[in-house]
Amino acid sequence: MDFFRPASAALLLLFIFSDQALLISGLGAVGVNYGLNGDNLPVASEVVELYGRCGIDILRVYEPNHSVLDALKGRRNLVVWLGTRNEDIQGFAADQLAANSWVNANVVPYYKSVNIAYVTVGNEVVPDDAAAPFVANAIKNIMQALVIAGVKSDIKVTTVVPMSVLAVSYPPSAGAFSGTAIGPLKDITQVLGTSGAPLLLNAYPYFAYASNPQQISLDYALFRSTAPVVVDGNLKYFNLFDAMVDSFYSALEKIGAEGVRIDISETGWPSKGNEPFTSVDNAATYNKKFVEHVRSGAGTPKRPNVKYDGVLFEMFNEDLKTAGVEQNFGMFYPNMHPVYPLWNC
Repeated sequence: MDFFRPASAALLLLFIFSDQALLISGLGAVGVNYGLNGDNLPVASEVVELYGRCGIDILRVYEPNHSVLDALKGRRNLVVWLGTRNEDIQGFAADQLAANSWVNANVVPYYKSVNIAYVTVGNEVVPDDAAAPFVANAIKNIMQALVIAGVKSDIKVTTVVPMSVLAVSYPPSAGAFSGTAIGPLKDITQVLGTSGAPLLLNAYPYFAYASNPQQISLDYALFRSTAPVVVDGNLKYFNLFDAMVDSFYSALEKIGAEGVRIDISETGWPSKGNEPFTSVDNAATYNKKFVEHVRSGAGTPKRPNVKYDGVLFEMFNEDLKTAGVEQNFGMFYPNMHPVYPLWNC
């Protein structure tokens, strides 16, 4: 990826997207991913209570966990993004009965008392997983399974992709998908364009900054720049996050998917594990400013005033993950004490 080049680099002409009417506005809601890769995490009922006390809007869980879903019953004010396992995707795509069985086991018993907004078919399957070519059909079959089961039609079915699907990301107007990603994403966005579901994106300014601190300023990565750092045609970028998202929108335009909206399924900053780039202060600053950015409804320079939902990574430091930064994205320790103040709880 090359989304970290400075503003002084030669800029391409901006492709202006004019048909804003095709976009579906989000809510500007903020959530937190609930990972379970720890051997010392609190029980699900306590975690759900913590989400409620903190006023967090969205809980994303990576795969069906009935203890979590049971704890969510009756919590209609907490929006749930419910994932499927990557290894189930090819089965869903090949067999409608497999999709039906998954919905009957994991959605039907819960949807009346749990506010499931999205079913996310896999996580970061495109571009490199063997299941990538099957995602679009898996989405269609899960959608059909919801219809067959008589589940309310406002549950959207989508998938989650990483920034690595881009071959070009600087300047934002030049954003383009890699050769291996184009085919699956054309198929996926055709389905999403029909259903009105957003495509979910995992976007991490931290990784771009930590990989090239000589060219990316910390202020640009942390939403702290007071002057534009990148100028792309008539658009000005004060933070790296907006530039990353808009490069993704440019790539969508190039495959004829300009009407597909983006929601953010993961972003965040680790509190330690790769000093001096990681620190409690940097993590607190990034996450606080991200929350403010999403809830402002300001959108991005390319999509001004188009609201999106954003989910931070993640709720807890998880000790079964790879040592280093991966264990330190949490906003809470396993004892539910905050790593740094962020939520009013």
